[in-house]
Amino acid sequence: MKEIFTDVLGKPFGIVLFQLLEATQFTIYLSLIAFLGGGLIALAVTAARVSPLKPLNRAFAAYTWLFQSAPLLMLLFLFGLGVPRLFDIQVDPWYAAGIALTLYTSAYLAEVWRGALTAIPAGQHEGGKALGLTFVQIMVLIILPQAVRLAIAPTVGFMVQIIKGTSLAYIIGFHDLMAIGKRWANASVPGTQPFIIYPIMAMIYFSLCFPLSVWSRRLEKRLGSTSSKGRPTAAA
Repeated sequence: MKEIFTDVLGKPFGIVLFQLLEATQFTIYLSLIAFLGGGLIALAVTAARVSPLKPLNRAFAAYTWLFQSAPLLMLLFLFGLGVPRLFDIQVDPWYAAGIALTLYTSAYLAEVWRGALTAIPAGQHEGGKALGLTFVQIMVLIILPQAVRLAIAPTVGFMVQIIKGTSLAYIIGFHDLMAIGKRWANASVPGTQPFIIYPIMAMIYFSLCFPLSVWSRRLEKRLGSTSSKGRPTAAA
């Protein structure tokens, strides 16, 4: 495959484009790890946030506040550089970047999903109680089906933020699209100047993020989370 790029586009541009596209797969993998891992944690955090148990609610509210307040860059430094030096251990950049992005993602997704749950009118809870349903039954049978409808679009939209967030992982040695692009932009090779490399990288990130943004907007319209005139409804 590398030879095909080189034969068609020549050197060094063919090699550069091939390596950038090859590195893009690691950006995608890290984004999926963060989204899936963060989503699983966010489910538990969301359940605790809407639980009638006040101590549990407060504990996970603190968790959400902590990782929403901490910049992603700081989390990457902490898990990629701080913890390894503190305990004199070697941490693979995959693990460090995965943990940092997973925690970051979990806090934001938990808040998105909690917001979707609390957006359901209180009358829905009261109606369930009037029918003699338990808290769990009310959540599973009445609240969750409506909340999922509200949460899908912003969840898909947040995937764009995850993809863009992976671009910071190069600072801890993670070899993704940003790391390879910066290496070529700093190389003293004719045809790899920053004004050539960075626009290519921007187009690759755009090709990853734009379809998700369009999908998110279509989901908002299809699922009725915005009104036909573009004004937010009570469910927004």
